[in-house]
Amino acid sequence: MSAVVVGVDGSEEGLRAVEWAAGEAGRRGRPLLIVHAFIWPLMKVPLGPAPGAPAEGGLLHAAERVLAAALERARQVAPGVEVTSDLPEAEPAVALLHRSRQAELLVVGSRGLGELGGLLLGSVGARLAAEAACPVVVVRGPAPAHGPVLVGIAGEDGTGELLAFAFAHAARAATTMTLAHVGDGGTGHRGETVPERALAPWRERYPAVDVVRETLTGHPGRALMRAAAGASLLVVGSRHRHELEALLLGSVSQSVVHHAACPVAIVPVRR
Repeated sequence: MSAVVVGVDGSEEGLRAVEWAAGEAGRRGRPLLIVHAFIWPLMKVPLGPAPGAPAEGGLLHAAERVLAAALERARQVAPGVEVTSDLPEAEPAVALLHRSRQAELLVVGSRGLGELGGLLLGSVGARLAAEAACPVVVVRGPAPAHGPVLVGIAGEDGTGELLAFAFAHAARAATTMTLAHVGDGGTGHRGETVPERALAPWRERYPAVDVVRETLTGHPGRALMRAAAGASLLVVGSRHRHELEALLLGSVSQSVVHHAACPVAIVPVRR
């Protein structure tokens, strides 16, 4: 059975990602795998305690404590979820990308993206968003548990993948969904956010999900962030590595991943 995978780094942001991932694993009826990449063996440094230091010291024991804390947090949040952990000897991005091939969802905390401009400099989060084989959720701060799922739509391309992800999440979380059209320029777009023919099969499959349409005006990234202020999840798409890298150098994806007040799901979509 495919799992929800969450990467941890010992930070409080990482533990918030564990809480979100554990809750989502419970909603999906999937196991949770907690991964902490143990890069130090690759650097050929001593892993045990220094001479004369306490026996519980050293890099290996520190890494084990990171996993233990994450396991405890996950079990507190979702006691009915099967939780396992892994300590691969690899760089964080490499370890998580490898596990994304069999994962249903990959979750990381905002600190995992790197401080300040780290995402723009090719950090772990940038690689995950660009190359992961499954959707990636970046957890940023506390979000309303029952706020709407906000989906950022720019044209019709890739709406199938975005709608599939967003409708399913909204149904599991028993919340509403807002379809927000993101324009290409400063004036926004006054057309239909998503044609009804594209929505019809998802409305039929998830009849309990109420859908609201919204057209955003102004700068797309800032407009999405304003719209997501009360959301429980913001869903955006990425098409391929080169396009995402271009977006990360100054527009919608970079803005929302760095600054949105709620978790952000990045869903691979077709061109």
